Amino acid sequence: MPDQVRDDCPTAFSLDRREVLAGAFFVGGLAAFGTLPAAAATASWSDESVARFQDISSLLIPHRLNAEIGKRIGSAMSQLNPSLSDHVAGLLAIAKQKNAKIVEDFFPDVPDGPLKQTALAIISAWYLGVVSDAPDAEVFAFEYALMYQPTRDVMTIPSYAISGPNGWSSNAPPLSDMPEF
Repeated sequence: MPDQVRDDCPTAFSLDRREVLAGAFFVGGLAAFGTLPAAAATASWSDESVARFQDISSLLIPHRLNAEIGKRIGSAMSQLNPSLSDHVAGLLAIAKQKNAKIVEDFFPDVPDGPLKQTALAIISAWYLGVVSDAPDAEVFAFEYALMYQPTRDVMTIPSYAISGPNGWSSNAPPLSDMPEF
């Protein structure tokens, strides 16, 4: 082609490689910047707060609870409810006063209001795997949500994978020989 200027691509809209790379780095930086508040919130959730949240969770819920999921649920709940640590401390004080080992030992003595709402929110978060009912709520425990545990041997967790969440990562069971007729 003798003429280097093409008429189907105006020079005002042409991008060279450096402009594309600079744009990609800019977009990547914005994406990384968006994750900073979540990382800061998790970092601000102290080990003491995590331990108290796990203590009250184990009193409210008679199951073996995953500590990592508890940390994430507690961090998310503290973002939604800044006074969560005070409520957890109040619930633990009531439980300690009653020498509670299970929820039935102290829950009737929890006064109606913010403390009872916090206790019910903690129970709900563990069973549902989310901390709010919002359509864009972050899911913390899909496969390990407690609502699936009692029926896990007879109920399939909703998933595109046939054998359950993350089922595509496991080996398929071997096929048996086809019967001959």
